[in-house]
Order: sequence, then C-alpha cells, then structure tokens
Amino acid sequence: MKRYRTRRPIGALLALAAAGGLLLTGCTGGGDADQGTKESAADSRGDSAPMPAPDRPRGEGEQRYDGGTATGEAGDTEGSPGIAPDPDHLSTFALDVDTASYGYARRTLSEGRLPDPSTVRPEEFVNSFRQDYDRPDGDGFTVTVDGARTGEEGWSLVRVGLATRSAEQEGERPPAALTFVIDISGSMAEPGRLDLAKESLGTMTDRLRDDDSVAIVTFSDEAETVLPMTRLGDRRGRVHDAIDSLEPTDSTNLGAGVETGYDTAVEGRREGATNRVVLVSDALANTGDTDADAILERIADERREHGITLFGVGVGSDYGDALMERLADKGDGHTAYVSDTEDAREVFSEQLPRHIELTARDAKAQVAFDPETVAEFRLVGYDNRQVADEDFRDDRVDGGEVGPGHTVTALYAVRVRPGADGHLATATVRWLDPRTRAPHEESGDVETGALADSVWGADRGLRVTAAAAYFADALRAPYDDGGALPGAPRLGELAERADALADRTEDPDVGQLAEAVRQADRLT
Repeated sequence: MKRYRTRRPIGALLALAAAGGLLLTGCTGGGDADQGTKESAADSRGDSAPMPAPDRPRGEGEQRYDGGTATGEAGDTEGSPGIAPDPDHLSTFALDVDTASYGYARRTLSEGRLPDPSTVRPEEFVNSFRQDYDRPDGDGFTVTVDGARTGEEGWSLVRVGLATRSAEQEGERPPAALTFVIDISGSMAEPGRLDLAKESLGTMTDRLRDDDSVAIVTFSDEAETVLPMTRLGDRRGRVHDAIDSLEPTDSTNLGAGVETGYDTAVEGRREGATNRVVLVSDALANTGDTDADAILERIADERREHGITLFGVGVGSDYGDALMERLADKGDGHTAYVSDTEDAREVFSEQLPRHIELTARDAKAQVAFDPETVAEFRLVGYDNRQVADEDFRDDRVDGGEVGPGHTVTALYAVRVRPGADGHLATATVRWLDPRTRAPHEESGDVETGALADSVWGADRGLRVTAAAAYFADALRAPYDDGGALPGAPRLGELAERADALADRTEDPDVGQLAEAVRQADRLT
C-alpha cells in the first residue's frame, strides 16, 4: 500500500496544540511503504479542496461530519451507527498518548472481570502499541496518513500517525526535578501496589543522572515531605533510604498529597530543568478533600504559574481511573497503569529516565476531510481531548508536551462517497518549540487510491491499530453483536486475527492483546 507523507513547516503561524506527555509509547523508526511528497496540499489538488484550520470559525470542533456536498447538505446516514450529522469537515483534537485505560483493562480481564465500559478509552488502546512511522531528523514531528477499506460497503479506517525523533538521538537534555507523590494508604498494602512502586523507584533512582533531582512526598490520612528536592550526585543513598522507609498506613487523603506534592515541587523548582510531579496511587480518595474539582484547580494553577506538569501512575485492582485521568489532563501530563514488575520496569526504568526531555509543547492535530470524496467520518476515541476547530492556531488554548521516541496514533472511520476518487484528507500537527515557543507545523495527505483493499491485508501497524480499536469498541458494548466501528468482527474472530498477527510479527505486546481479547470473549 502506498502512503503519502508531506512535510510542510509553517513556522510563522501562531497556534496551540494539545496533549502529549512525558511518557509515551516509543517505537523504532522506518517504514517499508513507498513515499510521495508534495510541497503543499493546494498545489496537488487545487484551491477548492478543504484545508486545515481555516481562518474563519467553523463551529465548536465536533468530531463527526456527514454532508452531501461541500456546502454541507445532509447525506444518507442509513447504516452509519454512532455517527451524527454535522456540516463540518474538520476534526481537531489535543494529542494524547495515555495508556492507562488499556493496562487497567488487561488487569481486570486477567482477574475474570469485564472492565467498566466508562473506563475504556479507545485512543489509549491504540497508543499502547509500537508503530514504525518515519521519524524526523530533529525536533518536531513527521506525519503519516494511511488507511484501508473495511468489509462494510463504503467504509474505511484511516490512520493518522505522528512521530518524534528517536530517543537514541538524545543530546544533552536538561536536568530533571521530579517530585514523587506516593500513596501509602492502607489499600496500597495489596501486593502489586506499594511494593512494586518501591522496587521501581529504587531502580529508577540508579538510572537518573547526577544532575537530576528527586523529592518524595507520601500521603495517607495526611501528607508529609519525606525527602525535599535533592540533587542526586553522591546522595543516591539518601533517596534509597527514603524509598525503603515507605510503609502502608491508613486512609487516602489524595487532596493533601497533591497539594503537598506541588508545594514541594514549587519549593524545589529548578530553572532550566524539567519540573514534574509523578503521582503513584490507586486514586481512591476517601478522606480529606475528595472533591475532584478542587484538586484539579490546584494542579491547573501550578501548571500555569510554574510550568510543573503531572504524570499519573495507576496501581491496584481497584483503581480510580476517571480521577487519575482528569488529574493528568489538568496537569498537562498523562497516565500509565502498572500491574506487574514488567510494566513497572517499562514505566519507571525505561520510559521516565529516557523521555524527560521535551521536543514539543502544546501539540495538537487537525484533520481536514475532503467533502468531495468523504460523506462522513468519526474520530475513534479522544472524547476528552476535543478542541474547537478555530482554536487550532490559538496559542492561548492549552496543549500538552511530547518527548523524543514517541508516537501518537488517531484512527478514523470514514465513509467514502460512491465512485469518489482523489484527495481524501490532510492531517496537520501543530506544536510550539519547548525553548523558544515558536510555532511549527507539519502536514500529510492521503488519497482514495492509497487505501488498502482490506484492513486485514494492510501493513502490520495498521492491522495492530485496527485490532486494538475494535477491541476497545467491543468492550464499550460487550454484549452487542459487532460494534459501532465499521467492519467490526466478533470477539472470537478478532482473537484469531490478533493471534495470527502476533505469530507473524513475533511481538509480545500483540500476543498480550490476543490473550486479552480471548479473555473478553470467554466472559461475554
């Protein structure tokens, strides 16, 4: 299948973007597809086709479109589940690479329970897998757009892939000032919670650099700063002693933990460093300030005033997923979930030390679907990350951060007009330079002729993306036949396809996906 990529820097434009994060799923660069480049979308298809982020307002950024013509006449929506009419052909969202929803779903299924549908966020399933998108030579992004036709007439899945430079190209990153806020409430005594956190933090301490700094705050019924911000150097023993002293105690005053954690982070804030709060908790607040809005407001204030971001690490079979996600979103960060030693090693020992550096701030994406070829579309997931279309280039609108070695994937269900041929969509990512805050953009295009004939005959990355999205879709409505996505297979068939894909790719992550699908199939 041929994929079209266009790099189109537009450094003079003002803009905003949306949420990346410190820890994202890394992947190796390079792809085996043919490439086509274009200097601009307008050059290749004329001025009549839709362009990203027009200057005039175009509504409130709804992520669905259904129209019969370029002027927005309604088209036939029969057989189009979950897609509402909307005259807008733009889709704008903040980048989000959280993975906690998928990790928690795997944990729940392994215990013989279906996850609560409200905890299933499809974009976090999709972004839990490595992709082989081409990578830029320096800071910023590459944009890859591809897709494949489904078994449902007229419907295709279109994938937008964004990638930063590889982590191996790391230069002299700025030092890190990390404040760990650790839940030591009674519920953290469960195996796989505090014990896992202590082991992981100890290993991570040895991986950080001498010029990095660490502070430790604990909370149960009240919060305490166990270790003020400490430059590592020859003081690693003090950090290890503080970690070893952690023991579970009483109830969970999450509000006090967050407040004390940010107080400690502000007091130990280092100019020119990456200042971040890392919250390790089951997020089951049961005493003190349990009002989410009050906790969230504190995080937003500190982020705005001091640039301190939040990374949430969820643990435990009972886990306050919704609260942790809201905390991370408000704190310009993201979440991960750890259920075993391997998860913890990946998050604390591999991702965190390697991805402290930022390559982009306030990153967000906008996809313009061509109304001449597209009858309707739907963005899969990103429900909490939608951005008004007219805010795409408004730098006052908050975004998020992305580091090296990261990829972001968004998947769309797209109904192509009968007999339509030519330009299908243009995807643009916009971000600010982390040092100068200068805006930059890159774009990529896809044509109808570039769509593979079948999702399951497409390249490896698109098949994995589709399998993850179909799985999330099924878990949102586990007792329905098929799902809202076009071409959705039954869980049994999806498990077989994931198994075959795992065998061909020899990818253990895909093998875990196949096992999770089998578990869900048995439970339904």
